[in-house]
Amino acid sequence: MISHISIKDFAIINQLSVDFHPGLNIITGETGAGKSIIIEAISLVLGSRADTTYISSGKDKALVQIVFEDVTNEICLYLNENGIDIQIDSQIIITREITTGGKSLCKINGQIISVSVLNKICKRLADIHGQYDHQSLLIPENHINFVDLYGLEQIGALKEKVFSSYKNYLFQKQKLSSIVKNESDSLRHRDFMEFERNEIFVAKLQIGEDEELLKEITLLQNGEKIFENLQMSYDSLYESTPSSLSEIKKVIDMLSNIEEFSPEIKQNKEILSDSYYRIQEVSSEIRKLKEGISFNQEDLDNSISRLDYIEILKRKYGGTIEKVIEYMESLDKKLEIINNFDALKLTVEKELKFAEEELISLCSLLSESRKKVSIKLEQEINNQLLELNFKDAKIFIEFSKKTPEGNGTDIVEFIISTNKGEAPKPLAKIASGGEISRIMLAFKNILGNLDSIPTMIFDEIDSGISGITASIVGRKLLQISSKHQIICITHLPQIAAYGDYNYKIDKVTDDNSTKTTVIPLDDQSKIMEIARLTGGLSITDSTINNARELIQFSK
Repeated sequence: MISHISIKDFAIINQLSVDFHPGLNIITGETGAGKSIIIEAISLVLGSRADTTYISSGKDKALVQIVFEDVTNEICLYLNENGIDIQIDSQIIITREITTGGKSLCKINGQIISVSVLNKICKRLADIHGQYDHQSLLIPENHINFVDLYGLEQIGALKEKVFSSYKNYLFQKQKLSSIVKNESDSLRHRDFMEFERNEIFVAKLQIGEDEELLKEITLLQNGEKIFENLQMSYDSLYESTPSSLSEIKKVIDMLSNIEEFSPEIKQNKEILSDSYYRIQEVSSEIRKLKEGISFNQEDLDNSISRLDYIEILKRKYGGTIEKVIEYMESLDKKLEIINNFDALKLTVEKELKFAEEELISLCSLLSESRKKVSIKLEQEINNQLLELNFKDAKIFIEFSKKTPEGNGTDIVEFIISTNKGEAPKPLAKIASGGEISRIMLAFKNILGNLDSIPTMIFDEIDSGISGITASIVGRKLLQISSKHQIICITHLPQIAAYGDYNYKIDKVTDDNSTKTTVIPLDDQSKIMEIARLTGGLSITDSTINNARELIQFSK
């Protein structure tokens, strides 16, 4: 709940501090004293848009601070998730500062936070109900939210299933649309893809083939020179007279004749013998190389042509033979998909139909649950309206259908008959401002028990009502305040009389400035304020006695 509000340099409020309490807190005051300004200041702390026009004239900034006590576990968890360390039942101090330069600063317990986080936190702390909220009842699109909040326990899980099913339905629908689009695009390109795939396929590429061809071409281009040198090398080693091998053989034989006389001679003879056999092997290899050399120009032309073709494919499809082969494999996969589009489309169409049928089925279940919930809600609202002096009024909840969406197929609208025998009509066409205020109060009394918002702030709840109806509204506010802290601004004595704690807003004007203050009222001051609200400027013994009677009646 809100335990303290501090406002500085905000509109006509120079410096204001006020403590609030559990129960029903009533604020009254002269017209123009600044009651609505306090609501605007509270709205600013709760995350509304920062408006620099609210900064007091001649000041650089405005500051509003609210202290919340007895913070719930839910709020603590949310704050902890957003990096604000706080314990259950501790105190939260929210500060909002706006400057003439347009800057806005939000803090919770001294830690800077964004306005979006502030908004989400404060929705769990307090609910401001003003004239705009009255008007929300006149917008049929809002009515389904009242039903869903009332029936959250019964239909919450089903709503989540509908939303999940709707997401799956949209996914399948988009998937089918994408397939149809891809099919159209792909069919236009299929011939070209098949041409590219076949161009690579017929080439029968082998990894490393380009490198082998390059070596082969080099050999073919230099074949004559290579052959001549290999021939001369072979002749020198083996065919000439005398050949190198035959001369080495002679030396080996001569060393064999004398090797017994010296270990060194024997050692050198063995080295030379080993070399002889190695040279003999080299001669054989040279002969084979020589015999493998070709001077065929056709072979050279074919190898050059093959390498050129491979280079063209490499430039077109990836830069290396490996990349070209990978590209062909990717084309195979794409062509397989294209050639199986009918089967793929049929599969997705079946999935879409199943998703649609599942969505429609879940929406039907949700609609049935909403209608069951609505019967109970209708009864509760009408009971509340009877208590709020709507003797002959009846609220009905009307259902119609729309195409399935994430929230189901229901269009919900509250219609009302204010007199016996009258056909029900939309609220906007039949309800006056005062009636709408009381209808909204009935909703707040029912739905307020379903949420965990500790503080409810009412501004202009008494619009368009007076007399006994005002007393009934006051009693209803007192009833709600048993479960929520209520801060209510009113100009009616019948409502003010029900306050557990009463405050008066005063506006003081001198030659240089206008200032607004809030004064807590004791029992006697409360009587005099209610007498003022009853009699205006003329406070008599009669109006004072009337004020006492109103207070006594409220107990």
